[in-house]
Amino acid sequence: MKSQLIVETPTHKWIYFGRDPEKPDKIIDTNQYMLVTEKKALLMDPGGIELFAPMLANIVKHIPLEQLTHLFASHQDPDIISSLGLWDQTLPGAKLYSPWLWEGFIRHFGMHNISYEAIPDEGSRLLLDQVEVQFIPAHYLHASGNFHVYDPAARILMSGDIGAALEDHDVDIFVDDFDAHVKKMKFFHQRWMPSNSAKNDWINRVRKLDIDFLCPQHGRIFKGEQVGQFLDWFEQLDVGQAISNS
Repeated sequence: MKSQLIVETPTHKWIYFGRDPEKPDKIIDTNQYMLVTEKKALLMDPGGIELFAPMLANIVKHIPLEQLTHLFASHQDPDIISSLGLWDQTLPGAKLYSPWLWEGFIRHFGMHNISYEAIPDEGSRLLLDQVEVQFIPAHYLHASGNFHVYDPAARILMSGDIGAALEDHDVDIFVDDFDAHVKKMKFFHQRWMPSNSAKNDWINRVRKLDIDFLCPQHGRIFKGEQVGQFLDWFEQLDVGQAISNS
């Protein structure tokens, strides 16, 4: 599994984990992100159960395990949080921030020690040392209760399934050619995103944020002007194609 520094500020840094060449072929590739402050760390969408061992091995290369105090799950899908039962045994004092709507479902993955911190529909904030992150609503994109993580200091939006693309495990983590990358995103967004009104609500919300890096849970990271390019492309894309084509 690859790990790579995305950005570092005087108070904290963001680290990427992914592109695991040893994952089973039939399992979708995922990106995991960790925000590290002086004494704490937040691991976002920590991955499926099959990723627990390589994730744990890579995290301890960057921080002592006791520094990993917080987890975040954008929604309930197994590729995002089915490793929870193993993290629950490894990080018994940690907190999991996730939508209130999915608590009864996420607990099926195994949760006896970690505390569930339910995010209300309107979103909330989390303070890690002196670093504040915001949980941004992204409902119905694609889960009915869904959130993203925005870091205004580092100007990063962890965007979950929005911006996702299906990639090989050996490609770079950053988008190099936006126009070519569109071909890898179109079907995913048209099929997995069910609502144009929800999409437009999210776009209007996100356009008000200062974003240098848009970091999806699958595929590649958008940076700089590519963030605006993605928002423009997504805005004109008609989603919910399974309904309109039936």
